[in-house]
Amino acid sequence: MPDNNDIDQRFKTLTDQISARERKRMTKIAEQEWARQPRLRRARRRRRAVIAVAVLVAAAGGFVVYRPDVVEGVRASVFAGFADSGTGPTAQGPEQAQVKAADVSPFHGSPAQDYADGTKGLVMPKARALGGLSRKEVSTALLHARKLLIASHLDRKVLLGGRPNALIRLLDSEQRAPFVKGLKRPDKSKKGYESRRWVTSLAPKSAELVSETFKVSGRTRLTTFKENGFSGVRIKVNYLFVYAIQRPGRPETLTRLVAHNLGTLDVWRESGRLRLWIVDWNGGGTAPARCDVDDVFVHPFYPDSPPDLTLKTGAKAVDAYSLEEETNEECSPLKSDT
Repeated sequence: MPDNNDIDQRFKTLTDQISARERKRMTKIAEQEWARQPRLRRARRRRRAVIAVAVLVAAAGGFVVYRPDVVEGVRASVFAGFADSGTGPTAQGPEQAQVKAADVSPFHGSPAQDYADGTKGLVMPKARALGGLSRKEVSTALLHARKLLIASHLDRKVLLGGRPNALIRLLDSEQRAPFVKGLKRPDKSKKGYESRRWVTSLAPKSAELVSETFKVSGRTRLTTFKENGFSGVRIKVNYLFVYAIQRPGRPETLTRLVAHNLGTLDVWRESGRLRLWIVDWNGGGTAPARCDVDDVFVHPFYPDSPPDLTLKTGAKAVDAYSLEEETNEECSPLKSDT
C-alpha cells in the first residue's frame, strides 16, 4: 500500500510545478465564468419600527474551487505514478488513498479577504455626551448596538434557522412580545413583524456553513433625533457580514454570502431609564439570493441554481460589497466585479 505522506508530497510537487502565470490565467477564466451567472440581490422590506434582513452571495475563490478539473488531473498523475511502480492500491483493495486539496481560504480573491474576523470588525465610535445623554449612557447604547449586531448576524444557530434568543433578550420590552409573535406568525402588514427578517437565517436545508470564522466590515454613526415629544441619540449601523456556505454535502458549490445590515437604533431617557428602540434593521438587500421565493428566510443563489423567475430587464446593477449603494428595486442584478 502507498504511504499517504508520499502521496501528499507528490501532489504538492505537481501543484508547485503549475506556474504563477497559469494560476492567474485559470483564476481569470473562472471569474469570467462566474460573472456570466445571473446573480441577484433581493431587497428587504424596510419599515419604521419594524426590521428587515440582508444577505448577499458572491463568487467563491481559490484555485481548487475554481478548477476541480485540474485537481483531478493532478490526482490522476499521482496515482499513475504509483501504478507504474507497482505500488498502487489494487482494484480489489477496499482502501483508497486520500489526496488533500490545497488549503485555500473561501474568502480569497474577494474584498472580504481583507475584512476583520467576526466581532473584531464591529468597531464602535468613541462615546461622547450627545442629544441630552451623558457619555456613559451613549457608551451603554453603543455596546447594546454591538450586541444586537452580533445576535442578528454572528450567531451560528440563528444562521441555520434557530430561535434568536439572544436578540429577543436585547429588545425593548415593548418590542419583545410582538417580535416573538412574529417569529411564529409573520405579519406582512406595514405595522406587522416579520421577525425572521430581523436576522440572517438561511432557508432550511439550503446551505451549510463552511468556515469557522465570518468576515465583517462597516461603520456606526452617531446623530440626534427629536420625534413624538422625545429627543436623544440615533445610532445608524452599516455593516457587511460575509459567510462561506455551500449546498449540504456539496463542496463544489462553495459560495460567499454577504449580509448587509442597514439599521437604526434610537436611544432616549424616559421615566428615569434608558430606552433603546430598534427603528429599522437589516435593510441592505440580498444577493445573489433568489427573488422568486418570498418568505422570511434567505435562499442562496448558487452557480448551479436555475434562473430566477422575477428579474426585470433593465434593472440597475448594484455592487454586493458596497456600503454606499442602495436601490428601490425589489430585485437587482449584481455588477460583474463581485
